[in-house]
Amino acid sequence: MNHKVTMRDIADRLNISSVTVSKALGDKDGVSDSLKEKIKQVAEEMGYRYNTAAKSMKDGLSYNIGVMIPERFTGTNHSFYFRIYKYIAKILEQGGYYGIMTTLGEHEESMLTLPRLYYEQKIDGLIILGQIGKPYIEAMQEMQLPKIFLDFYDEHVEMDAVVTDNFYGAYELTNLLIRGGHRDIAYLGTLHSTSSIQDRFLGYYKSLLEHRIPLQQQWILDDRDEDGVYIDIQLPDPMPSAFVCNCDQVAHNLINKLQDLGYHVPQDYSVTGFDNDIYATLTRPPLTTVEVDIERMAKLAVQSILKKVSNPYYTFGRALVPGRVIERESAIALTNDADHQA
Repeated sequence: MNHKVTMRDIADRLNISSVTVSKALGDKDGVSDSLKEKIKQVAEEMGYRYNTAAKSMKDGLSYNIGVMIPERFTGTNHSFYFRIYKYIAKILEQGGYYGIMTTLGEHEESMLTLPRLYYEQKIDGLIILGQIGKPYIEAMQEMQLPKIFLDFYDEHVEMDAVVTDNFYGAYELTNLLIRGGHRDIAYLGTLHSTSSIQDRFLGYYKSLLEHRIPLQQQWILDDRDEDGVYIDIQLPDPMPSAFVCNCDQVAHNLINKLQDLGYHVPQDYSVTGFDNDIYATLTRPPLTTVEVDIERMAKLAVQSILKKVSNPYYTFGRALVPGRVIERESAIALTNDADHQA
């Protein structure tokens, strides 16, 4: 018969006390983050399995964390959110919890219907992944449950959030284009849609300001309607030499449109994306973009929600996770004799 791995076994392997192992696996205070990670890693390697049923009966917790994603972000075109959820579920399991994904439909959001997981008391905390409307955010404030935003925030609501550094990422992308000689640079993203689009626009704008390049209103372009559905991109006249797109999928859509019109990217127009998701490498040419560290975002979100579960008064505000610019083939420096007029 196979030996069932216990906390004592893990403690013996690491030459520490079983109390330390227990605290680490339960994400309790009193153990450094580095040691917690080491303990969890060894526990997984040894095949340790948490007895969540027994723990639940003892402390009244379900050992489930809900992950709510708006339905509009769950289609095949939104692999970004499923990738984050997979990391969340894996990291939760390492800590003895299970992730339960639930979607928020348009009807439920408009009717301010809170998730069944909450009413049925099936979860100890909730991670809201992807932008939701302000009325629903306000309704969620009434939920007596630890909760955090992931990949968005609301400036007017006191709720903790984990987001990528959208501002600095777009700032660096725009700087890259300007260093390559571009001064006529458009921004593609409907500004009132999400906090991410707004912050990426502000990063783009800061770069223009620092280089004394005037902001051209005709080069701030919409990519989606008020329901978040992508629309046909209306190209400006005159055209810029480069486009900073708010995400890789929009950059992909733009490049397809330009190519359908007979233009070449990057020879005629440079295009950048954001996220480094599946569209970054599917697009031809592959996208220059910002890689979002989704594993780090997921890890920080899980650590934060578990701390809030153990301490309802714990708060951290807004945590920014840095990304990095990935240079590929969709953007090039301007040549002196380049002609980018439509």
